[in-house]
Amino acid sequence: MRKLVGGLLLVLLASGCTDDGAQPPAESATESPTATASPSPSPSPPPNPVSLPALMQREYDGRGLTLRRELVSTDAYRQHNVIYRSGKLRISGVLNVPRGKGPHPAVVLAHGYIDPDIYVNGQGMRRELDWLARRGFVTLHVDYRNHAGSDNDPRADANLRLGYTEDVINAVHALRSWDGPVDDERIGLAGRSMGGGVIYNVLTVAPGLVDAAVVFAPVSSDAVDNFNRWIRRDPGRSGIAQRIIRRHGAPEDEPEFWRNASPRSYFDRVTEPIMIHHGTSDDSCPIRWTHRTTEALDQAGVDVRLHVYEGEEHAFGPQWPRSMERTTRFLRRQLS
Repeated sequence: MRKLVGGLLLVLLASGCTDDGAQPPAESATESPTATASPSPSPSPPPNPVSLPALMQREYDGRGLTLRRELVSTDAYRQHNVIYRSGKLRISGVLNVPRGKGPHPAVVLAHGYIDPDIYVNGQGMRRELDWLARRGFVTLHVDYRNHAGSDNDPRADANLRLGYTEDVINAVHALRSWDGPVDDERIGLAGRSMGGGVIYNVLTVAPGLVDAAVVFAPVSSDAVDNFNRWIRRDPGRSGIAQRIIRRHGAPEDEPEFWRNASPRSYFDRVTEPIMIHHGTSDDSCPIRWTHRTTEALDQAGVDVRLHVYEGEEHAFGPQWPRSMERTTRFLRRQLS
């Protein structure tokens, strides 16, 4: 099991100094020179708790993956409603387990935005759940906090939904601690739309956690783009927009806060290869966002592969099978 442990050790050395023959003042003529210790550096202030640096400092112990009701039984896999622990919260999801002895490689799926008031268990990436399970991958679809059977977090929206990042990280740990047929050393991530942004966050917060990641029609890797497009400029969300601005400041007033909430600021931490799929006719997440993300990842030295689909829209239609064939080959190679 992989575990990233970081630490910093500061050692202060006090050194004596002599006067090299210079005459001391009369009142100290009989005293030995005194060593003067260097002043201790001031400790760095803790990061804002609503930030990616704060998530980087946390310990994650996703556990208690429990299979509940069987939802589907096919010739290729069995599907269950599941729960697991993410910190103090209980998170629900859907788990597909391929038939056969295993152990199998696994993929944790992060869905796009669906209003939590209408969201149901496993919604958002059902096609990917089925496709990957039929090709031998254990697939765990995360519902996130405040969704379906997951526990509520009343601060989730005001905290820019960074808690979803915790839920996905803990899903990986929960899979690894489960006694089912999962190969602990072969786990990947896949996310769509908002879930693509969650995957970017996970890769920057927990480098080395998984082996590879795939994102489809992702949001921007700059938190300001996403806030402005879907919250600040939406008259129906003016209440939450004002709560966020009162609590954290507007992007133009508090640029450091918004930089620290943006995965693009930390792409130099990413160690896993990434495959991105995006259509040119996406009117929800403009493809220019992905071009900027890809450029930033490339500059940071990340192994990133972008596939552009001419005329394809946000949800992917005719070219979805092609994107999944590429995804399957990529995951098999990286999770081998």
